[in-house]
Amino acid sequence: MTAEPDGPEDRLRRFATIWSRAVYPVTATSLTRPEFETQLLPLARRLSAALHARAFDAAEGRAVGAALVDVHCTDPEALSRTLDCVDAYLVLYCGEDGVQEDLRARSSRLQHAMAAGFAQELRERTLAEQESIAQAALRAQGVVAHALHASEARFRAVFEGAAIGIGISDLDGNILEVNDALLRMFGGFEQNVRGRNVRDWTHAEDAPQVWRLYEELVRGEREHYHVEKAFYRPDGTVLWTNLTVSLLRDTEGRPQYQLALMEDTTERRLLNLRLRYEATHDALTGLPNRTLFFERLEKALNAAPGQRFGLCYLDLDGFKTINDSLGHAAGDRLLVEIADRLQSCATAPGEMVARLGGDEFVALTTGPDTRTEVDDLAARIMNALLAPVRIDGRELTVRGSIGVVEGPAGGERSAAEVLRSADITMYRAKSAGGNRFELADPEADARAITRHGLTTALPTALEHGEFFIEYQPIVHLGDGGVRGAEALVRWLHPQHGVLGPDRFIPLAEHTGLIVPLGRWVLEQSVRQARQWRERHVGDVPLRINVNLSPCQLSHPRLVQDTVDILEAEGVTPDALCLEVTESALIGADDALLKPLRRLADMGVDIALDDFGTGYSNLANLRRLPVSVLKLDRSFTQSMQQFPADPVDLKIVEGIVSLAHSLDLAVTVEGVETGAQAEQLRILGCDTAQGWYYARPGPPERLHELALADATG
Repeated sequence: MTAEPDGPEDRLRRFATIWSRAVYPVTATSLTRPEFETQLLPLARRLSAALHARAFDAAEGRAVGAALVDVHCTDPEALSRTLDCVDAYLVLYCGEDGVQEDLRARSSRLQHAMAAGFAQELRERTLAEQESIAQAALRAQGVVAHALHASEARFRAVFEGAAIGIGISDLDGNILEVNDALLRMFGGFEQNVRGRNVRDWTHAEDAPQVWRLYEELVRGEREHYHVEKAFYRPDGTVLWTNLTVSLLRDTEGRPQYQLALMEDTTERRLLNLRLRYEATHDALTGLPNRTLFFERLEKALNAAPGQRFGLCYLDLDGFKTINDSLGHAAGDRLLVEIADRLQSCATAPGEMVARLGGDEFVALTTGPDTRTEVDDLAARIMNALLAPVRIDGRELTVRGSIGVVEGPAGGERSAAEVLRSADITMYRAKSAGGNRFELADPEADARAITRHGLTTALPTALEHGEFFIEYQPIVHLGDGGVRGAEALVRWLHPQHGVLGPDRFIPLAEHTGLIVPLGRWVLEQSVRQARQWRERHVGDVPLRINVNLSPCQLSHPRLVQDTVDILEAEGVTPDALCLEVTESALIGADDALLKPLRRLADMGVDIALDDFGTGYSNLANLRRLPVSVLKLDRSFTQSMQQFPADPVDLKIVEGIVSLAHSLDLAVTVEGVETGAQAEQLRILGCDTAQGWYYARPGPPERLHELALADATG
């Protein structure tokens, strides 16, 4: 069966062909190039599968890297060419189905894993070869010692054919013999190596134990050691090696020579450095990325006592508008320019700038006194944004909002907590109008973190049944009888206990959860109203008042949902009163009022809640489909004193008179004393609610109150 032309299998084979052509010239295989391609095809298939796997598996990349060594790609150049090939062609030929940005990120991680697998496999194979050579050298000590003086061909055969560098020196460190592989490592000229002393080859990056191990070996206290060591070449470049040094003893067991085995790891190290750079730096701007920033921040937080840190979290104001209007290419050029400016702001020791992603940047400063330094850094950043940025012939004005966090090292906060505090503070600066920086406020942070936690928990809270409803009686001021109740939703939070609606209703409105939550409240309240009416006592059936948020008002299913709930419970519309705040209806057009009019025509009462708290347009009452005015509790507060303010009394009297002339009933909230209740009765108010009558409570409490009214 042949592959479909230009199908996935065909493209995979093309990738394998390109790969084999790139790598074959630097392999040590005896196969032909097409035969070598056949060996690479399964590896190409594994890379393609790893590219599209649901979860990234570094083990697959490491396995492919190790397999390269098995097919005789042991030259570091073979790995370098392989990674270049994967970087350029893997996504192109094997990534047709997927988000290109995600696939390229996956490809980069695969390259890193391949390099690690290649290095590990090559090291294990080399160490095995080194051990074999060392054992052979130990078994042939006499032959080697004789060959050193007689230059016999057997000595040359042992050393010259080796793929790794081999050198022999006496116990004083004088180099006696080296093979061609070692010569090539140091430039290819004998005078660069022979005749020198091992102790001359110190390097600034030598680990402290390197020369201690060397001295122990030449004293006969150890048989061998293995280290990673750098050497200076004659041209000034650096040679990095895996170095194994073994002690050769004479027939009497006395130390006689040193045998050094060197594997050139320079290319591999440079490759790892390149991969490390790519993994820790932003591809667009070249700035350190989130990974490197967190490493630096963790280090700053764990510094010695007396050290401090300062962090500036920057978000560009209005960047999305620029990106959407001019395109992503222009947005990218803008980010590059901003990155350059920010880089120039953080040049002092202990300062760094990083890009977290999108248009979010951070600047970090460390030292013994960052209290003033971080303010200066934030001011420099704000000044750096003042000059317009020229993109495609347009001058773009860019502004930013910065959240600043400063504190001592060695505290209990983690890097994630510090960044979250800076993020919260940045949004506080943005909410205040932007183009400014704000200092972190622990109390404000705590409130914001709590809000965030509540917002996150809201959806599952509804699913888990954490909400419940309390009912506050509405009492007739004339006869004192209970006429109904207002439904007030509560949240029994697992950590914070019972939360009132002021703590979570704004969050629910912001997230859109207010619609399903409001429907649930309406269902529960109407069901409770049915139960009250079934257990009805007294002359007047009880009515339930349910609050509507502005989001619910504009929801297209408001009317139908209300009808469905009333019909499902078998409750007539006159048992329900929907409360809408005055502010929600200020300037409302006919489209917003239409659902309320339909509900009012059905027989549902509409109450205008919190009346008197906004810019009340009394003439506007004529066009609103309301049947009840609910005066805000601010009108009753002045009546707590005796005598009451006559001006307030006149205002309430005027509102009541106007409402009654429009055939509207008046309910007053916040009644706390008998004197208030009596005064409101005299002024003509119809009903009232407040702690004087009862606090919000379970539905059984309302039935008890109604029963008490009926029985005198």
